[in-house]
Amino acid sequence: MIETAVLWLLKVLAAPSVGLTSVFLIAFVSATLVPLGSEPAVFAVVKANPAMFWPAILVATVGNTLGGVLNYGIGYRAKIAFAKERQSRWFGWLRRFGAKTMLLSWVPGVGDPLCTLAGWLHLPFWPSVMYMAIGKFARYLTMTAVLLYVPDGFWKRIGDLITQITG
Repeated sequence: MIETAVLWLLKVLAAPSVGLTSVFLIAFVSATLVPLGSEPAVFAVVKANPAMFWPAILVATVGNTLGGVLNYGIGYRAKIAFAKERQSRWFGWLRRFGAKTMLLSWVPGVGDPLCTLAGWLHLPFWPSVMYMAIGKFARYLTMTAVLLYVPDGFWKRIGDLITQITG
């Protein structure tokens, strides 16, 4: 059921008429604890229209940062909901380095829980958001720029391979 819902969402967001809106929504959802990558959406928009490089990067950064803020809020409320705070290496590390740890919010598989733990620990909100945005902006800028420098023939071969596999 979840797979069907995700496939439907991806089909709707792939519509060319939504462009930056789809980049924003995919970036937002991928920043939550839902496993979804947003870099392909950013790359697709930029590849289709190179003039959209900076708008796509900025829209993805805002969407992904707001998703991180949602995770922060979930963590913030979770601490209120649970009386006992669990002690672990992650909590000590976050306490030690504070909001600057949000620079790592872009790391796949680690960044989203970090944002949640930052809220749990009640790290300062605005510095956390600022560091989240910096990290996420750097990720989108780097990933999109690198992907644009890969020759078109490579992407065509990948597309042909996917078409063959999916039939």
